[in-house]
Amino acid sequence: MAEYSQVVNKALQQALVDLTDLSLLGKQAHWNIEGSRFRSLHLALDEIIDQVRLDADEVAERMAALDMIPDARSATVASQSGVKQFDGTKLKVDEVYSQFQEMLMGVSDRIKATLDEVDEVDHLSNDLLIGIAAGLEKQAWMLRMAAQGD
Repeated sequence: MAEYSQVVNKALQQALVDLTDLSLLGKQAHWNIEGSRFRSLHLALDEIIDQVRLDADEVAERMAALDMIPDARSATVASQSGVKQFDGTKLKVDEVYSQFQEMLMGVSDRIKATLDEVDEVDHLSNDLLIGIAAGLEKQAWMLRMAAQGD
């Protein structure tokens, strides 16, 4: 694999792993939240998870188009994800609003950290990653606003 491909592969693979884990954690929260404002967060998490899964698919398909091998097997996700984890218990709605917002921003920040290096060699992959990071930040903002206004 050419050196430029390694840069792009590394950035896309990390985004894929983080997005996959984020979608799984979103479902974990979705199934286990309790408390007042349950319904609005339950529905918001479904919307976020749908978008994150689409983003992960776009990343994997970009990798395949570049003749890279996307790897989102459970063992790979478990060992390589940079996403902070929830406890495997019941989760309080108020805490999940802030925790999931932090998770979204963490994934966005990790993606943004790769942008300059990726842009030097692959503008299209960089554009894809920029769009995903912006979407994650938008979802985090929406959770912050919902937590304040519910």
